[in-house]
Amino acid sequence: MSMTPETLVEVHDLNFSYDRRPILKGVHMTMQRGQVVAIMGGSGSGKTTLLRLISGAIKPTSGYVRFAGEVVHELNRDALFKLRRKMGMLFQFGALFTDLSVFDNVAFQMREHTNLPESMIRDLVLMKLHAVGLRGAHHLMPNALSGGMARRVALARSIALDPMLIMYDEPFTGLDPISLSVIGNLIRRLSDALGMTSIVVTHDVQESLKIVDYVYFIADGVIAAQGTPQEVRQSVAPFVHQFVHGEEDGPVPFHYPAQSYSRDLDLEDSIA
Repeated sequence: MSMTPETLVEVHDLNFSYDRRPILKGVHMTMQRGQVVAIMGGSGSGKTTLLRLISGAIKPTSGYVRFAGEVVHELNRDALFKLRRKMGMLFQFGALFTDLSVFDNVAFQMREHTNLPESMIRDLVLMKLHAVGLRGAHHLMPNALSGGMARRVALARSIALDPMLIMYDEPFTGLDPISLSVIGNLIRRLSDALGMTSIVVTHDVQESLKIVDYVYFIADGVIAAQGTPQEVRQSVAPFVHQFVHGEEDGPVPFHYPAQSYSRDLDLEDSIA
């Protein structure tokens, strides 16, 4: 897999294990500048682990992630922190600082990582909040926000330093249909307006297919399928069809592997 000038993230033959339990096995991906990419798969398939590898929070067992021309796991502490300033992260439930106002939450990174005067920080914070429709809520505390509003404030904070890459970990979880649609459209609009690459880890297939350019499906630690939204919708591959349509029967089992139910019941009777 070769890098092109437009490639921002390259995942090459990536392997990762917790202790001796393999999570990712030979994963290959590329994300282009300005592209919105979805990573889908069942719970425990390694989606969030992949985000942690891209950010350098953990190191691969083998293979590598290259971001903006740098192999992430080879960087020292200072170089990694410098690289992370080009990344933004939206956590599943926003993870706002509960004792800081909406304004101060968004301003936090600017104050920590720049020497900008407070007057410029004020203008930039209000600009970011305006982009997510919450400039009028800048004085509120997080406990006064709805779930959808909190997620939008977290999004404004994530783009505070104009990152090249923003990663979303289950951004649609727990949202009502209106908030879900708002967040989805914001992800697309901000990526287009700022020229960012966006990686969306999600279970919400239908909402994601409306906004993304490309989809990777992970199952059993490997890329089980990939393609554009149109290709995904038209796919007859059993795994993709099951996931897209939410079917119970298919290659992804509902039950965790176990011995036969009757044997477990017999064992319980014998213990009693």
